[in-house]
Amino acid sequence: MSHFITPENIERLKQAQEADRVQEVPKEAAVADGDSQIGTVGCVAVDSEGNLATATSTGGIVNKMVGRIGDTPIIGAGTYANHLCAVSATGRGEAIIRGTIARDVAAVMEFKGLSLKEAAAYAMDRVPRGNAGLIAVSSTGEVDMLFNTTGMFRACATEDGYSEIAIWDSPAK
Repeated sequence: MSHFITPENIERLKQAQEADRVQEVPKEAAVADGDSQIGTVGCVAVDSEGNLATATSTGGIVNKMVGRIGDTPIIGAGTYANHLCAVSATGRGEAIIRGTIARDVAAVMEFKGLSLKEAAAYAMDRVPRGNAGLIAVSSTGEVDMLFNTTGMFRACATEDGYSEIAIWDSPAK
């Protein structure tokens, strides 16, 4: 654990405590050299037989309330997979929990018969602007990376050779 105790992290905690507030990823960490050292890491995958998996690791919040649980460990909120899709979400945990966006994508695919892209858009439309993003893949290999924030670090590669690496909104979408 000692490798997490750095002068930078001690200063972030001190600033958050002095301001009596929580501190999320600082803007300078999110854009410095185009590389973020902190934040949520999510992954979704589908194999050649349509089996799906998802994993999500939180970036955390400095000076959070003791006992606060974010969206990442709550299945259906920040992470979810079933026979139709796999979804990993990032953003403000409370908004993601309230919206259960990961599960909602799967639910509207199942019960409304929507495509992955339609279902992801539906789920994200229910989350207040500036609060969340998600990556998702369907059992047929359809991919979506949607967010309602300024940007979201994301990448995708498919077996047919398509790849995308981006931070800001893509004009191709």
